[in-house]
Amino acid sequence: HLQTGQCGNQIGAAFWQNISGEHGLDSNGVYNGTSELQLERMSVYFNEASGNKYVPRAVLVDLEPGTMDAVRAVPFGQL
Repeated sequence: HLQTGQCGNQIGAAFWQNISGEHGLDSNGVYNGTSELQLERMSVYFNEASGNKYVPRAVLVDLEPGTMDAVRAVPFGQL
């Protein structure tokens, strides 16, 4: 997944918040879901890191540091 520029990163931030909710992940990337179906195909969008934390498989690119600061400031910005 590649997010580029201000628009791409803003849309991407909303995408990750939405897809995290669908897969039962909290804002820290920890699975808190209630269904085994939420774990299916998790590897399409996320890699499992240590401590059962899931991190997005994404590259975020922008020349303006303010855009990246804004992405990190949203509730799911710490993924």
